Amino acid sequence: MMRPLPSPYVLAAAVLFAMTPFLLPAQSSFSWDQIKAKFEAANPELKADALNVDEMKAAQITAFLRPNPGIGLSSDGLQIAPHTTPGLGTHWLPLTGNQLVPSINYLHEREHKRDIRLQSAKEGTQIAGLQHEDLERNLLFDLRSQFVLTIQAKAVLGTAKEDLAYYDHIIQICRDRFNAGDIAQVDLDRIELLRVQYESEIQTAIVNLRTAKIQLLQLLNDRTPVEQFDVTGPFDFADNLKPLEEFRQTALDARPDLRAALESIQQAQTNHKLAIANGSADPTFAAWYSYNPAFNNPYGRYTIGASVNVPLRIFDRNQGEKQRTLIDIDRNKQLTEASRAAVFSDVDSAYAQVESSIALLKPYKAKYNDQAKRVRNTVTYSYQHGGASLMDFLNAQSEYRTVQLAYLQLIGTYLTAAGQLNLAVGREVIQ
Repeated sequence: MMRPLPSPYVLAAAVLFAMTPFLLPAQSSFSWDQIKAKFEAANPELKADALNVDEMKAAQITAFLRPNPGIGLSSDGLQIAPHTTPGLGTHWLPLTGNQLVPSINYLHEREHKRDIRLQSAKEGTQIAGLQHEDLERNLLFDLRSQFVLTIQAKAVLGTAKEDLAYYDHIIQICRDRFNAGDIAQVDLDRIELLRVQYESEIQTAIVNLRTAKIQLLQLLNDRTPVEQFDVTGPFDFADNLKPLEEFRQTALDARPDLRAALESIQQAQTNHKLAIANGSADPTFAAWYSYNPAFNNPYGRYTIGASVNVPLRIFDRNQGEKQRTLIDIDRNKQLTEASRAAVFSDVDSAYAQVESSIALLKPYKAKYNDQAKRVRNTVTYSYQHGGASLMDFLNAQSEYRTVQLAYLQLIGTYLTAAGQLNLAVGREVIQ
């Protein structure tokens, strides 16, 4: 007998069920370099500050503009006396000899004022660019800290799941011992009740991981669902720390805020030159043309004239601005010294934190982790064979988890301190 073919609805359901893994959106995992690239391309605060640098570039055009020439139109030859015509009597003809005189004038700036203005504007653009780099430096530190919190939360969650799997194995062994009559019901109950702590740790780790991802997505200005977003990266430490002097020298060369302070001194000196130049007198040249016969030459009807107007800088020679810009040079020098001192302080403090984290992590990696694991396994084996008490077994489990969690927290502290050192130096000297 031939079996009936399945209905179209059954076939469609089977196809959709088979394609479900392909229809669901895959989780995207990003490395630190990819996260940083996304941040630099999408962060609105960083993009807004970049527009400020573009505005400073546009100001260079204004600084180098020449003064606009002026044009004028004057009237000459208006008659203010009555005109007498034979047979017609005396009457007024005020516009009879009127002549329109067009003229043009131009203010000539002396002492290279335009060039100095352009130089000051360029230096202002450089300062704005360095301040933009400094803003990016600080924002990247916040991003890096949140990235570290995310991978730390992932590590804690993974460890919590491993601990729960190990403890479930222990519970199964204890149930077998209970069924064999080796342990009492109360001991089995106490062991099973302890599983609640492992479940609680997993749920706490899940919440912490989601919260870290949400805050990281906020910094990226990304609306990707949390379930489809993930990060990946090494969660470990390196103990090969370079000498402090190398970090200090790198910071002096790389810190954008210090470079901006040094550039501010140069701009202050340029502004002082501009103040001196603005204290000079700028002549105004003018020329005109008129159709008006000269008295000593009745045939010379076309007249061209020229003039030079020079202001007398007797009272106002821009003295106040000269003094202000001179003081501003000293002020910027003092601010630069303060910035240089802050660089050394930041580097030294961050270096001490990294050094301290490494000093704490070394014994954990070399001894404490293995010791805690060895003690847990030994006490567990001894308890399974009746050689250790229930309290010894529970204490060994708790101590192992405490050492594990402390080690993960120390690695997170190290990575955060490394990010602080990168911030202090001005570039990524520790990955």
